[in-house]
Amino acid sequence: MDTEVSGQEQSSQELDLEEITRKISFLDKWRQIFSYHRLGTNNTNPQNREGSHISADETEAGTGIPQPKGQGHLPSSSLCSIPKPFIISSKLGSSPISLAMAAKLRQVLFGNTVHVFSYNWRKAYFRLHDPFSDLAFALEVGKGGARSIQMAVQGFIIKYLLFTRKVKDCNFRSLCEISKREQERALATALTGILWAAGAAQKATICLVTEDTYVASTDYSVDDFTERLQLFEFLEKEATEKFIYDHLQCFKGEGSHGVILFLYSLIFSRTFERLQEDLDVTTTHLLQPNAGGFLCRQAVLNMILTGRASPHVFNGCEKGRSQETLHGVLTRSDVGYLQWGKDTSEDDRLSQVGSMLKTPKLPIWLCNINGNYSILFCTNRQLLSDWKMERLFDLYFYSGQPSQRKPVHLTIDTHAHHWERAQQEDKHRAGRRFSPVEMVIRTKWREATINWNGTAPFF
Repeated sequence: MDTEVSGQEQSSQELDLEEITRKISFLDKWRQIFSYHRLGTNNTNPQNREGSHISADETEAGTGIPQPKGQGHLPSSSLCSIPKPFIISSKLGSSPISLAMAAKLRQVLFGNTVHVFSYNWRKAYFRLHDPFSDLAFALEVGKGGARSIQMAVQGFIIKYLLFTRKVKDCNFRSLCEISKREQERALATALTGILWAAGAAQKATICLVTEDTYVASTDYSVDDFTERLQLFEFLEKEATEKFIYDHLQCFKGEGSHGVILFLYSLIFSRTFERLQEDLDVTTTHLLQPNAGGFLCRQAVLNMILTGRASPHVFNGCEKGRSQETLHGVLTRSDVGYLQWGKDTSEDDRLSQVGSMLKTPKLPIWLCNINGNYSILFCTNRQLLSDWKMERLFDLYFYSGQPSQRKPVHLTIDTHAHHWERAQQEDKHRAGRRFSPVEMVIRTKWREATINWNGTAPFF
């Protein structure tokens, strides 16, 4: 008996802060469920437990019937599922969100003030895989619309680890041999760079949840964390990065709503005025309904990649069918973008990715393959600046799927003879002529032969 007690005490002492935080978050979720049930609401439905999308226009009572004004505004401790370690003091010195700002934020995101984020969005945050592992550089990504934001941020994490930080050898192995502290520095640097670019390299705004509620009106659907935001403005990039690093748990902790807070920060850094200039008649708000949840429109991804919320992927501006002006990408970004869909027509010029995104400054691409987001990258910084490098080179592919234990190593040959290409295609034929991964690569290198180096092609 004494041996058992001693073993338990030792095990308890070995729990690190992150494990304790996860346990607190878990208990807080159950307390929230019991609190809802005790108050007569119906938020413990099977959809929520199974982790599927919750319809954005479900009401707080879960009945589909809008609540009367003045009802349903419950104390913060009852409704908010954000664990206390991720809630900051209201005395830190910043600007609390106003009703007008909260309503405008909803309008920009959803096109109305009724919709709220679905379950998969609220549970999304930025968590990397275990340090010193084959995926030490990679984020764990979930389901739903937040996934595209996580994978876009992933590109900037790779940018920092491969091409920005000062280490002796920036090769693929160096991505796997990083500590927890290096992971945190990479995430903080990535988030900072994106927000700073969105703020036109002049300022960044960071949104965090505080103890107090600043918006008490029920003229729009409350979610009990947007109404508790404080906005911190920074005029120097270094100060922005330090603040994010010091409060990184607010973005990477389970239960923190980290992806939503980052998206809010991105919008406020860009400002509502600049967003109005960026968008065009095809995109009046940033999220689109899908299967009970919301997906990011292209403007969100372009805002992360380029700092500007361009709704389209072509270069510059184009005229639409009614001669309206459509806004594309104006400058080359550090992280690029490729897309391929089985139903996409090559004749649709407005859907074709332009050279600004296809040929970024660094060999990293966010890939949209049939609506699923992934990352493709090369460890050779010179790949896109020296045409000779593009004859035979290696790429690494990360899908973010839970089943993927390490990045796929691909070898790309852009100068193979036609009979070599035919041999390669026959060798890997499996019901379809090409893997979708190969197809998206060929949108950049049209005649490329792709060697999967022993890995079964993804279909």
